[in-house]
Amino acid sequence: MTALPASSVGTAHLRSQDLVRSIPVIPRNLVLGFLTAYRKVISPMYGDVCAYYPSCSAYAVGAVQQHGAVKGAALSAWRILRCNPWTTGGVDDVRPHDHFRYDLTAHGFVVPSRKD
Repeated sequence: MTALPASSVGTAHLRSQDLVRSIPVIPRNLVLGFLTAYRKVISPMYGDVCAYYPSCSAYAVGAVQQHGAVKGAALSAWRILRCNPWTTGGVDDVRPHDHFRYDLTAHGFVVPSRKD
C-alpha cells in the first residue's frame, strides 16, 4: 500500500545511466519524500477533513510532481489557504504542466523520461 494517490504513481525506474540527467529533479524528489512521509504518518491522524477532492496533501503531491518544488509548493500553499470552513469545496485537480517531460516511479518520485 502506498501513501500516494493512484494518479501520482507510475512504473518507471531510475537507471544508473540516468543519474546525471536526474540531478535537476533532486529538489522535486526531496519535497515529494517529505510529502510522502507526511501522508503516511501525520495525515491519517486528521482523517477526512478536507473540503476539496483530492485532499490538500494529495494535491500537493500532484502539484510538486507536475510543476516542480517551488511552483508546486506555491500552488499547494494557495490551495491550503483556500481550504477553510467557509469554502464550498469540490473537485480541484492540479492542472497538468503543458510540457511535462518526466516519468513517475512506483513510489511517486520523478525521473527523466526514457528516450527508447
